[in-house]
Amino acid sequence: FPEVGAQDSLSFGELKEMVMSMEQKGKTVGNDGKLDGKGLVIITGANQGGKSTFLRSIGIAQVMMQCGLMVAAKRYKSGLYPNFFTHFTRREDSAMNSGRLDEELRRMHQIVSNVGERSLLLLNESFATTTEKEGSAIAYDIVKALKEEGVRILTVTHLTSFAQRIYDESSGGKDGDVAFFSAERLEDGSRIFKMIPHAPEQTSFALELYAEIMEK
Repeated sequence: FPEVGAQDSLSFGELKEMVMSMEQKGKTVGNDGKLDGKGLVIITGANQGGKSTFLRSIGIAQVMMQCGLMVAAKRYKSGLYPNFFTHFTRREDSAMNSGRLDEELRRMHQIVSNVGERSLLLLNESFATTTEKEGSAIAYDIVKALKEEGVRILTVTHLTSFAQRIYDESSGGKDGDVAFFSAERLEDGSRIFKMIPHAPEQTSFALELYAEIMEK
C-alpha cells in the first residue's frame, strides 16, 4: 500500500510497470528512486534501456495510489496531485491533416491551457519529431515555463542539447530541485533496465541496436 506524503515528496523502492508485469507473467525489473523536492526529473540514456517503461511505472502507480489502490512496488510515497497530464509521441497522422510536430504542439497547447500549479506532467520523447536543435529549444522553453509555474515534470528525452542546458544551469545537477537519471548500460552494451542517477548522456547508443539488427 502506498503512503501519502508531503506535496513535494516522491520516493519508491522496486517500482515496476504493472501492465508489463501482468502481460509477461514473470519477474520484471523494479527501480528505486528518491525524488523528494525535485520539481524536474530528466531521464536520458540508451535506446531500449527501459526509460519509457520507468516513466509509465510512476504514472500508473500515482494514479492507482490516488484511487486508493495498491501499487506495484515494495514501497511508494508521494504527494497528491489535482491534475495529471501526459505527452507521449503518437503515430503519424495517416490522413496527413497535419505534420507530427504540429500535432505535438497542438496537444501541448491543450495541456498548457489546462495545467495548474501542483499538477504532474509526464513527457516521453516530446518534440523528437523535428531537428535536435529546434526540439531542444522548444522543450527548454516549455519545460522551464511550466516548472516556474509550479508544475512537477518528469521527462524522457533524446534531446541532448536540452538536457545538457538544464544540467549546466543546475550547476551540474547540484541544485536542489532538478534530478537527472539515465538508463544503466553495461560495458558490453547490455541493457539491464535500471535507472540510475547520472549526468545527461550525450548519445542513445542507437548504432549498437543497428549493428545488432544487421547481424540478425
